[in-house]
Amino acid sequence: METKWLEDFVSLAETRSFSRSAQLRHVTQPAFSRRIQSLEAWAGVDLVDRSSYPTRLTEAGQTLYAQAIEILHTLQTTRALLRQHTAVAKDTIEFAVPHTLAFTFVPAWLSRLRAELGPIKTRLVALNVHDAVMRLTEGGCDLLLAYHHASQPIELDAARYEMLPLGREVLAPFSRPGPDGRPLMRLPGAARAPVPYLAYAPGAYLGRVVDWVLRQSAEPAYLDRVYETDMAESLKAMAIEGHGVAFLPTSAVQPALADGRLVPAAPREGTWQGELDIRLYRARGGRPKAAAQRFWEDVQRLGGAPP
Repeated sequence: METKWLEDFVSLAETRSFSRSAQLRHVTQPAFSRRIQSLEAWAGVDLVDRSSYPTRLTEAGQTLYAQAIEILHTLQTTRALLRQHTAVAKDTIEFAVPHTLAFTFVPAWLSRLRAELGPIKTRLVALNVHDAVMRLTEGGCDLLLAYHHASQPIELDAARYEMLPLGREVLAPFSRPGPDGRPLMRLPGAARAPVPYLAYAPGAYLGRVVDWVLRQSAEPAYLDRVYETDMAESLKAMAIEGHGVAFLPTSAVQPALADGRLVPAAPREGTWQGELDIRLYRARGGRPKAAAQRFWEDVQRLGGAPP
């Protein structure tokens, strides 16, 4: 039996919806259903009444629900206590951060905070968005730093996780300039001359936001996908070399814009772009590490990201 099965089951008991719980647990609905079935196989009894809608627990399921809440709370408390025995962990704040934010936001943000607060010991684990969220929900970090976009919300239960807004980011298209300073490639392209497109890999968080931007545009974009990767830094490097147009966080391209290696590739300023929030999350309750608690309170007092 895996603890994530219990976490899945608790979510299902509270939402009474397989699809909603699958979203909250960041898995597909078929995978979520299989995990509930695995838990039932382990228990040797049906836990969910599938003949009713909304989903309802059986009598055995209600018994397990009460026990699962207690078991998961005990496990999280125990893990927190064990982590405090590690000398490095006692005064070091552990972050789970998507790769792009680790490059674009964290260094300057921590510099500003250290100027206000003094030394801050941190440990940063860079992951894709899904794995970063799972690291928080499984108790593997103190804090999660993540993007949020209305079309791709990170659906953490507000009753279990709290959030602080830190700032905003703009995702926009960029290209290498030609000798005249104009972009070598510019949106929207044409059916007979599509724009070489440097894309995020399928499933990447920023890629889904770009898809939303393209769908919302008043005119179609004609794109020829010539390269894809999960990493915004790789897309930026390819755009600088002139391989195509890439949608990039503006904070990631400021040096390249300043020295002329990149220019905006939208036909008009403010078009073909999306805005994202940058947010800090932590689990509610429990026994947070003293250093992480102080840090959270300081960031809250400073109003998120210092000016």
